[in-house]
Amino acid sequence: MSTATETHDRTDGPPVTGPPRPAAATPARVLRWWPAAALLALAVAPFSALPLPGLLDGPVGSPGSLQLLATCLLFGALATGYDLLLGRTGLLSFGHALYFAAGSYATNMFLLEAGLPFALAAVLGLCFGTALALVLGSVSLRVTGIGFSMVTLAFAQAGSILVSRNPGGLTGGEEGRAAPAGLLPSGLVGIDNTANLYWIALAYLVLTLGVVHWAVRSPTGRVWEGIKENERRVEVLGLKPYGFKLTAFVLAGALAAVGGLVHLLLTGGSTPQTTTSDFTLSLLVMVVLGGSGTRWGPMVGGILYTWADHRLGDLAGSGAVADLPAVLRVPLSQPLFLLGVLFVAVVHLLPGGLTRLPARLGAGRRATANTSVEGRSS
Repeated sequence: MSTATETHDRTDGPPVTGPPRPAAATPARVLRWWPAAALLALAVAPFSALPLPGLLDGPVGSPGSLQLLATCLLFGALATGYDLLLGRTGLLSFGHALYFAAGSYATNMFLLEAGLPFALAAVLGLCFGTALALVLGSVSLRVTGIGFSMVTLAFAQAGSILVSRNPGGLTGGEEGRAAPAGLLPSGLVGIDNTANLYWIALAYLVLTLGVVHWAVRSPTGRVWEGIKENERRVEVLGLKPYGFKLTAFVLAGALAAVGGLVHLLLTGGSTPQTTTSDFTLSLLVMVVLGGSGTRWGPMVGGILYTWADHRLGDLAGSGAVADLPAVLRVPLSQPLFLLGVLFVAVVHLLPGGLTRLPARLGAGRRATANTSVEGRSS
């Protein structure tokens, strides 16, 4: 007698097991496809007229909403690249903004001063930002720990001062420098082309996620993990951490330089605010908010922080806040105060970041279930 999965020998043989039945699709397997679904939804967002009151000022596909969404995607990608240092290698850099600004300012100067075509200026701007990360990283990584952080902060401060001094009229000083619309691709200029800029920001996010995922899963990425856990142990194994840390530093700097180029297109110019250490501190908050060292955490933190920064700024200047008593109006009229309260609440209530919340909830449910089972058995 036989079944679909088992046949018996009629004489003396043991049962012969056939091919197993295909397992039914489980919710966990279905959830594995959520990144593809999210990417598809983001890709078609410019064609949507769906209103999201409270989240966006207009329909999803309106120019204003697309501009905000593109900025969120940009900083989600930038935070993901920064996490290569903080969350993957354990390097706390306070100068990451310098390479973001280098990509923006260098591209702008190649356009304005040299009159180069946009594509060539963009490539040279990326090369400049990467080379700057290589040079400054090779110096900064000669020290470790807090010394490394202080050296990167010193470089960032020097870069910020250089930009504000406007040497030779190249940087525009405190006002920044607008990109020449006539030298930019026509499809990337004007409010009618906001969707194209949005897709560029989305492509930058996908590129960064892909590069970071590939790098972390590579043999070099496993060494980064070892350096973060115990650098001395990596040295005992015969590896030289300096080269691996420099690789992470340069890769993160190159991704930041690409982000600076995208920011140049989104804002139509280069601004000195992108050179300050406060800019890097914002990246640090984004990474911690979403979950340092996780695959999606920095991206989620960057998107939520940027959205909250814009929306809370609108709330702070609204008439509803202006009509409140002074004891409430003064703190609520400060977006940084609101962001600070939000950040402190997340750090205390959700240690490990927002993306670790599902795992914590699952662990809590399992612990409750085990407790109930033990109670019934006793």
